Amino acid sequence: MNGKNLRLLLCALMLAAGPVAEAQQPRKVPRVGYLAAVSASADAPRLEAFRQGLRDLGYVEGQNIQIDYRHESLDFERLPGHAAELVRLDVDVLVTVTTNAALAAKKTTVTIPIVFMGVTDPITTGLAETLARPGGNSTGITNVAAVLAGKRLELLKETMPKASRVAVLWDRKAPGSIPQWEASQAPAEKLGLQLYSMEVSSVDEYVAAFTQAVKARSSAVWITLNPVANSNQKLIAELAIASGLPSICARGDYAENGCLMAYGPGYGMEGKDGARYVDRILKGAKPADLPIEQPTKFELLINLKTAKRIGFTIPRSVLNRADKVIQ
Repeated sequence: MNGKNLRLLLCALMLAAGPVAEAQQPRKVPRVGYLAAVSASADAPRLEAFRQGLRDLGYVEGQNIQIDYRHESLDFERLPGHAAELVRLDVDVLVTVTTNAALAAKKTTVTIPIVFMGVTDPITTGLAETLARPGGNSTGITNVAAVLAGKRLELLKETMPKASRVAVLWDRKAPGSIPQWEASQAPAEKLGLQLYSMEVSSVDEYVAAFTQAVKARSSAVWITLNPVANSNQKLIAELAIASGLPSICARGDYAENGCLMAYGPGYGMEGKDGARYVDRILKGAKPADLPIEQPTKFELLINLKTAKRIGFTIPRSVLNRADKVIQ
C-alpha cells in the first residue's frame, strides 16, 4: 500500500471512530443550586411546584438534573455563606427564594445565572435594571406584593367599614418588606385609615408587637411578605386570633395557616414559572435578556374557621368573590 492510500485509510478510520468516541463521553448533568430564606416546611408548596414544573419539562431529579438545597430561616446573615457553598459546587444556575436570598446570591457571583422567586421589587433592590431587560446575571418572577398593598387595604375596609386603624407587620431588615410598608401609606390615607407600624425583625418580638398593636387600638392587621413571617405563619395567625384582630395576608398559604384573608398570586404558578426560567437558561438563554415576569392571576382566600374563632362575620359581598373558602 502506497503512502497516499495509507493516509486515506487512516483518515477513514479516524472519522469512523469519532462518533463512537463522542458517544462514549458522559453527558454532563446540569446542576442547580436552590437557596431559600425561609424554612423548608414553609417553602414546601413552592418547592413542590418548582419540582413539578421541572418534571413537566422532562427533568428527572437524580437522573438528568441535580439540585442542591439550602434553606435558612434562623439567621439570614448565613445566606452569603450558603450562596458561596453552592457556587463552590459549580452549579449551572442559582435559584433563590425571597429578596434576601437573591441579594446574597448576587453579591456572591456575577457570572452564574440567578433565577429569583418571591421577590417584591427587583428594580429598587438592585437585582435588575428594568423588568424588560434585567441586565446582569439575575432574572425571574416578582410577586408584586407592594403593588397589591392598596388592594389588600381596600379588602379590609370593605370587610370592616368602621375600621380606622390598621397595624402593619413589616420588617426593616427585609428588602422586600420595606416597599410593601411604603406602598401602604397613600392607599391608607385615601381609605381614611391610620397605619400603626409593627416593625418586627425577630420571631421573639412578635408577642410584644401584637400586644402593642392592641394597645394602639388597631382594628386589624395586614401582614407583609417577609422571610421571618413566611416561616412563622401559624404563630402570627394565632397571635392575631388571640388579639382579636382580623388579619389580611399576601399569599394563600397564610390563609391555609390561619390568616383570616389572603390576596395575591398563586404559589404553584410561581414555582412552575421558576422551573421554566431554569430550563431556558440551561438551554442557552442569558438572564440579562429574559424579561422579569409579573403574575397576572390573583387569588382571594377566606378562612371561615378563623372568622368563627374571633366572632367575625365576612360580608357576603366579599365572601362571594373568594376563590377558596376554608371551612
